[in-house]
Amino acid sequence: MTRRRGGKRPIRSNGENGRYAHITGWGAEVPERVLTNHDIEKMVDTSDEWIRERTGISERRIADDRDTTVTLGIRAARKALKRANILPDDLDLIIVATGSSEHLFPSTACLIQDQLGATRAGAFDLLAACSGFIYALGMAAGQIKSGQAQTVLIVGTEIFSRITDWNDRGTCILFADGAGAFVLQVSDTPGGVREVVLHSDGSGGDLLSVPSGVRATWNGSEPPPKSVIYMNGRDVFRFAARVMTSAIEEVIRNTGLMLSDIDVIIPHQANLRIIDASMRSLKFPSERVIINVERYGNTSAASIPIALVEAVEQGRIKANDRLVVVGFGGGLTWGAALLEWDVIPTTASYGRDVLREGLYILARVRSLLNRMMRFLESVFVRGPSKSHWRLLKRSENSPPHSEPKK
Repeated sequence: MTRRRGGKRPIRSNGENGRYAHITGWGAEVPERVLTNHDIEKMVDTSDEWIRERTGISERRIADDRDTTVTLGIRAARKALKRANILPDDLDLIIVATGSSEHLFPSTACLIQDQLGATRAGAFDLLAACSGFIYALGMAAGQIKSGQAQTVLIVGTEIFSRITDWNDRGTCILFADGAGAFVLQVSDTPGGVREVVLHSDGSGGDLLSVPSGVRATWNGSEPPPKSVIYMNGRDVFRFAARVMTSAIEEVIRNTGLMLSDIDVIIPHQANLRIIDASMRSLKFPSERVIINVERYGNTSAASIPIALVEAVEQGRIKANDRLVVVGFGGGLTWGAALLEWDVIPTTASYGRDVLREGLYILARVRSLLNRMMRFLESVFVRGPSKSHWRLLKRSENSPPHSEPKK
């Protein structure tokens, strides 16, 4: 463990029972393609000045046809496993926060589990929109503190560009794509994820939503409703500024600390005006707030981990810092977590890195063999069904994804 904390107010223990969930690995991934405000000017009636003034965003990353929530999530997860210096088999659980999964099921988490070769891990998706990473952090820490898991991977991965209406200037200027991942491991040294608060209010569900296409109101005689983002921007703004402030105050109060004990705040990167409004309400110094929305836009459940990873790599977060991460999203949902950045040091090992890469190759081979075995079983045990042939063909020839309109 890194150096012991000295001269700081102690955190009130909230039932951790000597088991603490420390962050030991992290990684982020964004697509290569950059979509600037000037590019969007050619698509809808807007301007670079208008977008900057109302959102603080100047550019965002957009996935190409090769990217999915799975591929972005896998790349971020591999970076996190490498930083933690663990193997896929060390994982007990994988939690993926996403609001843009390609399937209702199988879960994105299961597909990531398969590609990583994490054969011992349970896996599930968590849907809390832009608050998803806070919720995943709370679920992972709870599993570790209760003794149900030793090592948990959480991933926030989004491709919102595929559920964005590129003719709606109120939303297409905001949303973007990316992924971030963290490894949490048990330790008997106080630190890590110390407190998490989670909230929801379904009465505001209509303010920010994406129809699934399986709503009861669809009669089946016409194409299902288009699955794009609908947002009441004005009401979401008022809600977000209020709950971000209250969630930060609550999570600090629950640990017996004061706002002055917090070194850094990492908010959900939704809109610069929302962040500024909530920080002014708290009277928290702007230089201690991590903001990168101007370069990445709103990547939903991926925004907090991307911002946190970037801040660590830039040296803005140091050993023994106390952080608050806070987010809000559709549902309505919101929450905050207080972290002690007491990172357990790991020793880099070239041999272990080579082994890990070999295990990723083996995972792909294992996945293919498992598919073949199931297919052969269907042939020799009862013969292949028409649906089986269709599923097999579809998995081999998945259709490409559409690009944003220009």
